[in-house]
Amino acid sequence: MAFSKDDIIDSLKREILMLTRAPGTPLDEASLSRQFAVSRTPLRDILRQLAGEGYVVITQNKGAMVAPMDPKSMRNFFMTAPMIYATISRLAAMNARPADIDRLAKTQKQFKQAVAAQSVEQMVTYNDQFHYQIGEMADNEYLMPSLQRLLMEHARIGQTFWQAGDDRRTESIAEASRHHDEFIEAFAAHDEEQAVALTLAHWELSKANMDDYIRPSPLSHEVDLAG
Repeated sequence: MAFSKDDIIDSLKREILMLTRAPGTPLDEASLSRQFAVSRTPLRDILRQLAGEGYVVITQNKGAMVAPMDPKSMRNFFMTAPMIYATISRLAAMNARPADIDRLAKTQKQFKQAVAAQSVEQMVTYNDQFHYQIGEMADNEYLMPSLQRLLMEHARIGQTFWQAGDDRRTESIAEASRHHDEFIEAFAAHDEEQAVALTLAHWELSKANMDDYIRPSPLSHEVDLAG
């Protein structure tokens, strides 16, 4: 079976987000070529694209590997994510158009269906898509690369969030879904302050559950993000 470039990219991204390919795992070109029935040259182009988006690290003389999750990167993630997310939400509220709201609502419908089906992979996929679309609404070429990297790390670190095996996690996922609905309302109303407040509440909800996966050292100071 022949795979298109987009098929291969989507498949590798999904495997990385779902931790099927663990952080730091080498990406052997020969194995990937056989798996996707693709020659080395287009495969290297694909790996370079994934490296540009933060999914893969390419080191001279060592080849490609899945982006690692080391203590420094995790600390930077937890420190930086709420600032970037809040700024993007503010810009999205400023720039939102009716077509953007309709597209976001469609993704939210798919997310709710994934929640009802208890499909972890689909919840991760549509949650990532929902927040990526908010980034597109923000329409800022300087922030988008950072958002892509943050969403990738968020999905990997937050795997336990979607593994709803008890009442607390089930309610957390339901609350996250309610936040999505409220985001749509805030963007439709161009309510920047509500969008930022929702973003910070959404982050705290997710962060509390990510502690089940990783417990970073507390930061030495708190950053005021609501101003």
